[in-house]
Amino acid sequence: MSEEPIAVTLAEIARLAGVGRAAVSNWRRRHADFPSPVGGTDASPQFSLREVEAWLRENRKAQSPVGTRHRLWLRYEALGDRDRMGRLIAELGARVRDASSGPRTVHRPVEPPVLEAEERALLDETVELARGEGGEQIFQFLLSRWLGTHIRQITTTPGPLAALMAEIARQVRPGRVTTVLDPACGTGTLLLAAAERWSRGGLLRLLGQDHDSVLADIACSRLALRADVAEIDVRASDTLRADLHSGGTADVILCNPPTNERDWGHAELATDARWLFGLPPRTESELAWVQHVIAALAEDGVAVVLLPPAVAARRAGRRIRAALLRAGAVRMVVALPPGAAPPYGIGLHLWVLRRSSQPGAEASVLLVDAGDCRATAPSSGPGQGVDWEAVRGRVLDAIRGEAPTGSVEVPLMDLLGEDTDLTPARHVPSGAAASAINLRQAWTRFDRGLRSAQDLGADLRRLTVVPGTAASFVSVAELEGAEALTIATGQSPPEAFLRRGDRPGDGVPVLTVADLRSPRQPRFWLTPEDVEKLEADRSVTVTSSNDVIVVGLSAEFDAWVDVAGPVVLGPQIHRVRPDLERLDPWFLAACLRAPSNARQAGTHATSASRVDVRRLQVLRLPLEEQRRYGEAHRRLVEFERAIADVREEGTALRRTLVELLATGRLA
Repeated sequence: MSEEPIAVTLAEIARLAGVGRAAVSNWRRRHADFPSPVGGTDASPQFSLREVEAWLRENRKAQSPVGTRHRLWLRYEALGDRDRMGRLIAELGARVRDASSGPRTVHRPVEPPVLEAEERALLDETVELARGEGGEQIFQFLLSRWLGTHIRQITTTPGPLAALMAEIARQVRPGRVTTVLDPACGTGTLLLAAAERWSRGGLLRLLGQDHDSVLADIACSRLALRADVAEIDVRASDTLRADLHSGGTADVILCNPPTNERDWGHAELATDARWLFGLPPRTESELAWVQHVIAALAEDGVAVVLLPPAVAARRAGRRIRAALLRAGAVRMVVALPPGAAPPYGIGLHLWVLRRSSQPGAEASVLLVDAGDCRATAPSSGPGQGVDWEAVRGRVLDAIRGEAPTGSVEVPLMDLLGEDTDLTPARHVPSGAAASAINLRQAWTRFDRGLRSAQDLGADLRRLTVVPGTAASFVSVAELEGAEALTIATGQSPPEAFLRRGDRPGDGVPVLTVADLRSPRQPRFWLTPEDVEKLEADRSVTVTSSNDVIVVGLSAEFDAWVDVAGPVVLGPQIHRVRPDLERLDPWFLAACLRAPSNARQAGTHATSASRVDVRRLQVLRLPLEEQRRYGEAHRRLVEFERAIADVREEGTALRRTLVELLATGRLA
């Protein structure tokens, strides 16, 4: 590999160090020896990778040395354009596949791209590296980094959900499967899950189509590298407007179609033969996909389609839902827990569809509510809060007719009402979720939280009260004047930059006083790029690790050490940043949050009583003594959280018992 200089952005430095981008910005401000930019702009500076690596090592902030693969990715990222990078990765997959091709037939959706000299050189070096480290491994590494970089532009189906959809199809349609289709295949995750289920014997055909030619090309390369099947045929075009796999020959269809589209071809496709159940309204693009999928199925085929929950209940689609039910096309609807797939904040639905030639052949529809199958352990990222084993068990037991908790067979006549609502939660018996297993799990969680609180309480109980001494205090204003700490007051970020809805893993939350008044997560968030820009303009106040956050309103007054930074602070919330060589942050937070401290520093000039942060008092102690006090305060905070967990689990347990009592299910 060439050793030409490589420039990295703040976001790339954050990935190398395993921290958030705002933390790197804080390093630039706090450390005078942080490398100077070698390019870029004021809003998006670039730094020498070699200098950054050296600085990270010297300051013990590097997780691991940047290896050959990471350096390779930085060169791909330097190409800049999403499609340019994606085409090159797809071409890499095609070359690696050609080097070890078998008897399979692969129809690539696009012609090999015409590469520039820089791209050809990079691709040749990548192929050379792949010979030593494994072609599939290098391809998968680059693909993962590319998808992570463009996570807001590309929606992928999580692996556990793809496996579940394939397993549902296999249970509903046992027997031989020769053709699997995904008409909105994206990067091919669902087709790959199908290959894992039905590829034994090597006779399986995988058909895919996507309007994004880059994604279709990547899907083709990915499948050719990992799927041992007879044929791979991926096409690039708009499926609804130009179906290139028509003919009704698919044994199984797995699909995660685009949603909430308005320009899907409502007017130009008004007389299309696929609308056997009625022309979908312009606002019901999802029902257009449902009918397309049914039209593409073989006579005994089955489809599993991921849809938003509103499709099951929106009034605009009631007529088409009723027609689907009368034709026996809807076999099953499964409600998934939030976090199963993007958008992670809502519980999506799986529709299991069949192409029935006998209207009314199905006398009932199986509805499964798995919305309560959440993982009890803390999640490590989007999609990780789902108990997939519980979801899989509930769904497959329902298909086998074992009538598990959370499922019910609903007669068609009960569904064909005024609303024709297929939402499982509206039909599953209310007491079904409160099973004996759930009750035991609730008691287990309650007991675990209670033991944790007792252990922490026993630790704190060893602290004893000493006789009163002549304690000496210093105000926060005096500490600020002595440069032992700095104070910054939160402010409202510009409205144009605020984001709502599901916050991605690198999104920076905006903490407001309104958020403190409810147990919900902060309503707003900012992208790391916007935080960087606004912080440079001094338009936002951003915290970092070891900052102390102080709420300035008496009713919500509190102080705590920020251990989950960065966080953007709203009005009436202050950031107190201590000099760690002179003040311990946990000790400082312990002093500031004392109720007596807040009373003496409170102002009552208006109806909304506030606390003057600079009037708060801090005990004078040597740094070593501060750290001992700070450690005690840290244990106290853990004790508070344990008590809160016990209260939360106790409330959930009470609700479960009330539900069981109300339905006569307690002995």
